[in-house]
Amino acid sequence: MSGTTPPSAPQPVSFGAAFMYWLKLGFISFGGPAGQIAIMHEELVERRRWISENRFLHALNYCMVLPGPEAQQLAIYIGWLLHRTAGGVAAGVLFVLPSLFILIALSWIYMAFGSVPLIAGLFYGIKPAVTALVMHAAWRIGSRALKNAWLWSIAAAAFLGIFLLELPFPLIVLAAGVAGYCGGRWAPQWFAVGGGQHGKTGKAGEHAMKALIDDETPPPPHARFAWSRFFRQLAVFLLLWAAMMALLVACFGKDAVLTQMAWFFTKAALLTFGGAYAVLPYVFQNAVEHYHWLSAAQMIDGLALGETTPGPLIMLVSFVGFVGGWSRAVLGLDALFLSGALAASVVTYFTFLPSFMMILLGGPFIESTHGNLKFTAPLTGITAAVVGVIVNLAVFFAWHVLWPEGWQGRFEWPAFVIGLAAALALFRFKRGVIGVVLFSGLAGMAWSLLK
Repeated sequence: MSGTTPPSAPQPVSFGAAFMYWLKLGFISFGGPAGQIAIMHEELVERRRWISENRFLHALNYCMVLPGPEAQQLAIYIGWLLHRTAGGVAAGVLFVLPSLFILIALSWIYMAFGSVPLIAGLFYGIKPAVTALVMHAAWRIGSRALKNAWLWSIAAAAFLGIFLLELPFPLIVLAAGVAGYCGGRWAPQWFAVGGGQHGKTGKAGEHAMKALIDDETPPPPHARFAWSRFFRQLAVFLLLWAAMMALLVACFGKDAVLTQMAWFFTKAALLTFGGAYAVLPYVFQNAVEHYHWLSAAQMIDGLALGETTPGPLIMLVSFVGFVGGWSRAVLGLDALFLSGALAASVVTYFTFLPSFMMILLGGPFIESTHGNLKFTAPLTGITAAVVGVIVNLAVFFAWHVLWPEGWQGRFEWPAFVIGLAAALALFRFKRGVIGVVLFSGLAGMAWSLLK
């Protein structure tokens, strides 16, 4: 091998070719962030060689310390490296647009026909499966993140804080981040277990072939940090946010449902450290308990739809928006579908706009600081707290699924059996999410026909 010359780098990629790949990715991006990152790694690093292994992981590490969906942000980052701002915008929009259209269609079916016995039976079976999925997420994250007693303590404190004291999710995230920062300074050996290497799908040294964006490739001119460009882009993003918010206030009023959704999901987008499961309790606290846009049962059903459609799991918020817009009839009782579709679109816009801002603003700085990221200790603390928060969410879901009428009501033993089977499939037999959800839904339909 030492006497052979590695193949030259591939030819530059046209914007049209990249556009078609990002469109394809939007339709096949199943499997949550780990699956989506693996798909991009296999295609962009191994097969097409658009970017090298190290540059891919460097971009991923940055995305992992940001709030928001890391897989979509990684697509924005690579699209931006290849084709400037237009490439980043195309990659990010196409990553979520197919999912938005699919979720709007499924949400309409859910709201229009959800009371039909067979459809109701389908969701009866899906609910306990979703509870098992949430527990599996807590186990998956915890097994990776909770490596010592300090991190277990943070997770336990987060669970008790939200379960017993009903502390708001942002306060828990802030406290965990501070704990991680302090731990990184005073006991770094206990807080050096983070790092978010979700993308380790290749083997070290496997990619000897040159990539279009290789390890030694200098950042292109548009990826070099400049304060003038930074403030110009920041002004554009603030204008995009303010203009849409002003339009909603002008058309509907500052206390209207759509305006409230825009403001709330802007805050939620800045708090989604640790992935979509981490922010679900915050969305639940507000969308279900404070604003009453949807019920707890509907929230569980929405999570099932989010799990079985392409795109990031945080697209669940589009379902929340649709149901809230439909139930509040924001455009009138004779336009329920349009009410839901508009609300879903508004929620999606305000949820994902910050992701574009953080990548396009921070990307040039990250390109100039390879290997110098120092955010892992606070992230480790936050990730530990996320485990406790997710366990609380699973407990809450289980309560609503097994005792839908409260502790004094009947125990739903068929739901318990379906949930137990789903848990065995996930934990013991390592089955995929889509198969587990579909099988559980069919079991629920069968039970609805038998009873």
